[in-house]
Amino acid sequence: MPSSQPTSALNWRAPFRVQSFRFQWPADLAASWAFEMESIVLGWFILVESGSVMMLVTYGSLQYLGSLVSPLFGVVCDRIGYRRMLWCTRAVYALMAVTVMCLSWLEALTPVRVLVLAAIVGMIRPSDQMMRNALIAQSLPSNQLMGALGISRMTTESARIAGALMGAGVVALLGISAAYAVITVLYLCSSVLSTGVQNVPGSLAKKTPASPLQDLNLAFSYVWKSPVLMGAMALAFLVNMLAFPFSLGLLPYVAKNIYQTDQTGLGLLGASFALGGLLASLTLSTHRFKLRAARSMIMSACMWFALNLWFAFNTHHGLGMALLMLTGFAQSWCMTPLAAVMLRVTDQGYRGRVMGMRMLAIWGLPIGLLACGPLVEQLGFAWTASVYSALGIALTLAMALYWRKSLWHAHAKANEAL
Repeated sequence: MPSSQPTSALNWRAPFRVQSFRFQWPADLAASWAFEMESIVLGWFILVESGSVMMLVTYGSLQYLGSLVSPLFGVVCDRIGYRRMLWCTRAVYALMAVTVMCLSWLEALTPVRVLVLAAIVGMIRPSDQMMRNALIAQSLPSNQLMGALGISRMTTESARIAGALMGAGVVALLGISAAYAVITVLYLCSSVLSTGVQNVPGSLAKKTPASPLQDLNLAFSYVWKSPVLMGAMALAFLVNMLAFPFSLGLLPYVAKNIYQTDQTGLGLLGASFALGGLLASLTLSTHRFKLRAARSMIMSACMWFALNLWFAFNTHHGLGMALLMLTGFAQSWCMTPLAAVMLRVTDQGYRGRVMGMRMLAIWGLPIGLLACGPLVEQLGFAWTASVYSALGIALTLAMALYWRKSLWHAHAKANEAL
């Protein structure tokens, strides 16, 4: 592991001096681009073919099904190592993409079959981010953590721009089969590049074998006794349930039913959200800001909900793009410090399992999406988003008050400058 450097000497190039990160970053980038293209292509396919907002939110929810078993993925990573697990999961993505491509060429692709394949991929995809972050924490010095996480998050945000535009554009020009040929190539590239990532041994590999349940029980006890980890996980669940549904799963509905636009308009909305996140990640990666990370994630979450409230009543496509860009900036400024806080306070021996447990918070997104379906049909999009946003602000402030000693006080460990 490279030696630590003074913060003033750090810049965005520092993580790339580590060979493992030079392989991991492009591997993550290819996978992220494929994820976003896939979400846009299949989300639009389901909405057009079925005409049902419930099927759309069901598809969105199935992509996060695996968040329920992410702690077990964490156990497996701590046992067999992160590189091996990363390669296996990305090979599965490629196999599923080939399946969709073949079904499309045979004109046998249906919304129901898409939902089945989404459920299979959704069992493993939520753990991908957990493995990325854990590998970064294992292979880079702690003083590079925030910058490296910001650079890593660029893969997701740039993918939301390129994936949204490419997914919509390739389908419009060449059809879904051609789009899935591109997606398959991206997954294969990601799998090959993942073999160059540092082979970080699992922290449980040399220990006396115990049952997975015993390993999980130790991790749950470890988190339960840490107010910082409990607060971070609570906030992650909250924003997944009450904030993300309106900028992710419901964007096809907003584009088609509120802005009266097509796939290109949908791609521009998704790209706007991602551009804001990319700008935030670029800012964080410069190391120019000594953040009090826990305070930053709380204040950014409140701003995120406030922007969602404004977005709820907007009916102009151009202003909606601007609001989504600001929302993307707020969400990245919230989620990156949140990940840094968790990785920094977690002992190395627990990182895989704790970050796997962090993925349980993603389950808030399908819960929020599934609740949105009937609420949007009964109350309309604007009032549903308003209720979610107001509730999100109130609960974020209540959480900050409850864990104020660990998350808000300036001297708290979670607020040490990163």
